[in-house]
Amino acid sequence: MASFTPSGRLKREHHRQQFIETQITRLLEGAGGFDITAITGDASFRLYFRVQAAHAKFILMDVPPEKGTISEFVHLNDVFSEGGLLVPEVLAFDNELGFVLLEDLGATHLADLVESEHREAHYLTLLSWLPKIAKLPASEWMREYDLAFILQEMDIFRSWLLEKWLDYSFDEEEVARWQHLTQSLAGCMLTQPQVVMHRDFHSRNVMFQQEKGRLIDYQDAVVGPICYDAVSLLKDCYVKLPADELERLKKISYQQLSDNGLLEGINYDQYIDYFNLTGLQRHLKAAGIFVRLYLRDGKPGYLPNILPTLDYIVEAANAYTDYQWLATWLQSEIMPMVQDKLAESL
Repeated sequence: MASFTPSGRLKREHHRQQFIETQITRLLEGAGGFDITAITGDASFRLYFRVQAAHAKFILMDVPPEKGTISEFVHLNDVFSEGGLLVPEVLAFDNELGFVLLEDLGATHLADLVESEHREAHYLTLLSWLPKIAKLPASEWMREYDLAFILQEMDIFRSWLLEKWLDYSFDEEEVARWQHLTQSLAGCMLTQPQVVMHRDFHSRNVMFQQEKGRLIDYQDAVVGPICYDAVSLLKDCYVKLPADELERLKKISYQQLSDNGLLEGINYDQYIDYFNLTGLQRHLKAAGIFVRLYLRDGKPGYLPNILPTLDYIVEAANAYTDYQWLATWLQSEIMPMVQDKLAESL
């Protein structure tokens, strides 16, 4: 395991240089010089660098061994690729050092193409990936999205956004409501067919190169509710689709999953209930994570996404009598406090 001492960091830096030189020389049969530049914007502990050689570019993923492992990424890269999904090619890796050398897919994400005339065509292609992901074989590297996992994620909202950021504490009535909310949303998610899900299938995790989409950031894939990836894509925290387009695409997501035998006995109305309530859980978690990235990791760039994410929650909660209190509470108490905090922070 790498040391936290300066000498340990220098040693690892030397090994990185050695790893890159060796692998690029192997790939290009003598690459000559190369430059390395950091790529910013990732929400995880993983570091990414673009390696520019004379006639080729690569991506270096750097996972400090004291923070994580590359094993799941390398293994799941094979799982997704063998399942017919387009993913970056792994060119070389070193488990001990925590380095993966990948092909460079460029810098164009789906998020960069949402204003293009081909947007809906891109979404239709990605919806056709839903059954491919769902039908992947479960792997030892995939956790189950079980009750404990769901409740742990729900607590991110309460702990980070409410308590740590807004200094907000529940009274007794709110504690009871929150407990009922978490249990009912968990029940909804566990009742659905359980399949492999990417877990972060959204506009910043699909790269486009020569008009062809490629999936990234799949190392956190889990086995969980069938609706989850459709929610991630269509009610994206970074991109809000027009209402009419969203409705069309939701129907197509249902059809894709149904035609592939993944929604047996589930009609469209039931699917939409699953979709909406799964979205409530996902968006509560996401809003909490955006705050955690700011407070714990010093990454304020995700703060502007909090209010649009809370808007999704209000919209979904208002559609159900049992959850209208959540919409009212967010709009009347929490969102004004968030706006005040954002004014201070941004």
